[in-house]
Amino acid sequence: MARLRIALALAATLVLPGALAGAAQAAPAPAAAALPPGSPAAVNGQLKVCGVKLCNAHGKPIQLRGMSTHGIQWYSQCVKSASLDALADDWKADVLRISLYVQEDGYETNPRKFTDMVHGYIEEATKRGMYALVDWHQLDPGDPNYNLSRAKTFFKEIAQRHKNKTNIIYDIANEPNEVSWSKVKSYAEKVIPVIRGEDSDGLVLVGTNGWSTFGHSDGDDPQDVVKNKVSASNVMYTFHFYAGEHGSDYLNVLSKVSDQLPVFVTEFGTQKASGDGSNNFTQSQKYIDLMNAKKISWVNWNFSDDERSGAVFKPGTCSGSSFTGTSKLKPAGAWVRDRIRTADDFPTS
Repeated sequence: MARLRIALALAATLVLPGALAGAAQAAPAPAAAALPPGSPAAVNGQLKVCGVKLCNAHGKPIQLRGMSTHGIQWYSQCVKSASLDALADDWKADVLRISLYVQEDGYETNPRKFTDMVHGYIEEATKRGMYALVDWHQLDPGDPNYNLSRAKTFFKEIAQRHKNKTNIIYDIANEPNEVSWSKVKSYAEKVIPVIRGEDSDGLVLVGTNGWSTFGHSDGDDPQDVVKNKVSASNVMYTFHFYAGEHGSDYLNVLSKVSDQLPVFVTEFGTQKASGDGSNNFTQSQKYIDLMNAKKISWVNWNFSDDERSGAVFKPGTCSGSSFTGTSKLKPAGAWVRDRIRTADDFPTS
């Protein structure tokens, strides 16, 4: 979540059988779950970049739409069978972003536990035919190089375990901030070869400087990224926005850069960057219209019952088993569910 620091960590309890918390070492690779026929990941297969677009295995430009978990160290209770069934079958989502915080009581406190949690969530997304977007949610400090060694260790295991799946997306640096693009690029060019050593064709997403705004939030020129691309193939660049405070200047950055580079909006909200406050659905719709017109894939923040307005469920929902329909949703949740359910024109060949 953009610039949000959470003071009180909730007790994180694993709720999916695929997540093996506290194991002494990596568990052996499980048998790959089959993608349900007709599901988004089954229809589209291995993703690849074609020009500035995201394309499916048949070379056709597509747009993915889905939700991000909240930090799994706090809100794993919101990512369980009933909620994921609702996301896939009721919301008709194409992609689940698995938000693994590195600091803030996350990965660094117990790498084995959190890596196994991510393994489990990947399997659950796969069983439901969704793409699994693995989000290395580094946030503070903003320089991803601080976590370079951790990132190499984590992504090597993730890629090794899931390299034969066609629905894996690697998001290697959430919201780099107060750091130059050249340093982010250097980090990416060290982590991507680790992934490629295991998974030669998986889609990799690279966070951009200025909180994933191509430097705009830090006062840098977005053309710095355009003129100095990451030296790797099948790579896209991420953009984040929060419509409650990111107006036409941010929209213009997204519009211009997406004509020059392949862009994936891996996080956005209809409120302020804190994930809270009033919803600006008018400005949000302008972003949605632009992303639809350009087939820019997007993921909304966040699939939890946190008390903030950007969490889609009403407080207390995640302790129950009812997640379908709109009765359990806050206004932002009902709004984004409706837009995810408006299906993209997925090609079949």
